[in-house]
Amino acid sequence: MAELRYDEANWTPRHNPWLVALTVTMATFMEVLDTSIANVALPHMAGSLGASEEEATWVLTSYLVSSAVILPISGWLMERIGRKRFYMTCVMLFTACSVLCGFAPSLPLLVLFRVLQGLGGGGLAPSEQAILADTFPVAKRGQAFALYGMAVVVAPAIGPTLGGWITDNFNWHWIFFINVPVGLLSLFLTQRMVEDPPYLKEERAATGRVDFLGLGLISIGVGCLEFVLDKGQEKDWFGDTKILTFAIIAACMLITFVWWEWRHEDPIVDLKLLKNRNFGTSVFLQFILGMVLFGTTVLIPQFLQVLLGYTAERAGMVLSPGALVLMLTMPISGRIVGSNKFDPRLLVAIGYAITAAGLFNLTRLDLGASFGQITLWRTYQVMGLSFVFIPISTLNYLGVPRNKNNQISSFSNFARNIGGSVGTALLTTFLERTQQTHLQTLGAHAVAGGYQYSTFIEATKEALMRLGQSADTAARIAVGDAWQTLNLQATMLSYQNAFWGLSMIIACLVPLPFLMRRPPRSARVPERIAE
Repeated sequence: MAELRYDEANWTPRHNPWLVALTVTMATFMEVLDTSIANVALPHMAGSLGASEEEATWVLTSYLVSSAVILPISGWLMERIGRKRFYMTCVMLFTACSVLCGFAPSLPLLVLFRVLQGLGGGGLAPSEQAILADTFPVAKRGQAFALYGMAVVVAPAIGPTLGGWITDNFNWHWIFFINVPVGLLSLFLTQRMVEDPPYLKEERAATGRVDFLGLGLISIGVGCLEFVLDKGQEKDWFGDTKILTFAIIAACMLITFVWWEWRHEDPIVDLKLLKNRNFGTSVFLQFILGMVLFGTTVLIPQFLQVLLGYTAERAGMVLSPGALVLMLTMPISGRIVGSNKFDPRLLVAIGYAITAAGLFNLTRLDLGASFGQITLWRTYQVMGLSFVFIPISTLNYLGVPRNKNNQISSFSNFARNIGGSVGTALLTTFLERTQQTHLQTLGAHAVAGGYQYSTFIEATKEALMRLGQSADTAARIAVGDAWQTLNLQATMLSYQNAFWGLSMIIACLVPLPFLMRRPPRSARVPERIAE
């Protein structure tokens, strides 16, 4: 295809770009919120649908698998059917399936509707990012992505709190019903505000045959991979035949997919974009960002509920102030990037350094930490994320042809989501294994005749006897208390180790942003479109 014509290169949307940004951010916020809001309602769903809590986890797994499948092929679908049409289809499917989920009379039907809901929801974030990239000029993209970043980062933080409040005050059905008015409003505004740029219409007319083999390979491969990551620890990883089988299928399918797509003339996922230094580096950094963002969003509430006895709603309240801080710092980061006076690579490095320091600070979490302390430490931990997310989201478009914006947005979101799944799976496994190691180490000192152990047992026994317990009963309870204390201490140490490990990983990433090229100091005319 030849270079852009003048009217295409200078195309601007008919409506105010910020109204377009608010319109598309609305549905994306709703979708990201839905990934975490249902977590706290699983016991209620299991009870009302006559299922076990383990079976109810498929409500989460089915959604994650289907949304993971649609993410990498979103760019190709946008080119095929048009970005606006694809986005509206996703909103419509997500909204309709939210209604069906709310009325689901059984667990199998709820899981089926969640699969369909995930297919709609998974395409929203990459569509929005691509729309923003084309709606705003280069100098304004940082501020536009700040709005998008608030949806992606804030929604998971407030999800558990909102989900717990809705479940406690109404019932779990309303977790899905609240999506309906937002979805209908989003459809109405999208129809009026959003439009496809001229080059997209030309690309759509020039698309070739459907690559059914590539489509099948990526769908099966990503679906199996997501299942392995989500269920691996629960099933003892490769010690379970089902997990091993799905892992082998995922590996074979994805390796074949890479080989096939690299040679294909019209690939579903343009893997050759990774040869671009900025985009290849940003994909890796987005992957790590997903690990940290989703990993810590799981770790902290889990620590509070398992070790400190917090309710799901109160644990979610610890995350909420951090979300408010991100809402304040995202626009600042966007304005800095948009000013083009500050090297965005340095901004990413500073963001990673702040995040590493915040994660290292969380190694001070212990059984005596107060609500205020933990909330403050969580706030410190997220302060750097906005200075990572916005510059990366801007830099990954540098030097890439404009007609590849759909591919870039879908690939970036896929990397971040898979990073979240990998990070959550690795952290869950790490916690389980290190907890056992610490328990063995601490248990080696809790032996009969040991001074500290004997002192603890005698003190507990005497206290119980003063309360009226017999000597034998008091001795048995004292031994049980000793074991419970050891278990809590071992678990606490495993969480501290996890935060330490995350902080070291992030610290190692500080110099990596400088592998990318710095954008020009003045906004340029859109680059030529490659064939």
